[in-house]
Amino acid sequence: MSKKNKNKIKKTLVEKMLDRAKVPYKQFVFPTHEEGDVAQMDVDHSGVDEHHIYKTLVLEGKKTGPLVGVVPLDNHLDEKELARVSGNKKVEMIPLKKLLKTTGYAHGANTPIGIWEKFKYPVFIDKEAQKQGQIIVSSGQIGRSVEVDAEQLKNLVHAQFADLEMK
Repeated sequence: MSKKNKNKIKKTLVEKMLDRAKVPYKQFVFPTHEEGDVAQMDVDHSGVDEHHIYKTLVLEGKKTGPLVGVVPLDNHLDEKELARVSGNKKVEMIPLKKLLKTTGYAHGANTPIGIWEKFKYPVFIDKEAQKQGQIIVSSGQIGRSVEVDAEQLKNLVHAQFADLEMK
């Protein structure tokens, strides 16, 4: 009888989606902590450059409804630019209390992959990702992420690269 590898990380639903789409990825597990009512990744990312870790932000515009902006963790999203490239006059962050209902994910676990798979909301990725090649995005659970090729991610979620970092 063979022993199972106890160090193997169970795949998230998003990782299974990537497998089905034949998109290669590398799993990451980051430590988390509670801040108020919200679980968050710790700032110390185990030696991983924060600029390669991307956060998934969910906003709403009158023309598009919900939409997704993906920017490096160490930068802020330029909402005016996202509104412009998405064809909205203005976009606003989805309130925390509506986030789970809107995306299916808790704050800190939003992922462009899962959101696209379930809802087909428009996705916009900061153009810096295109230059970096490999980026890290959430894999749908707090503290769980995947490193993927930005171009393959763009194609998978039908995203558009745009200059979304606030200057």
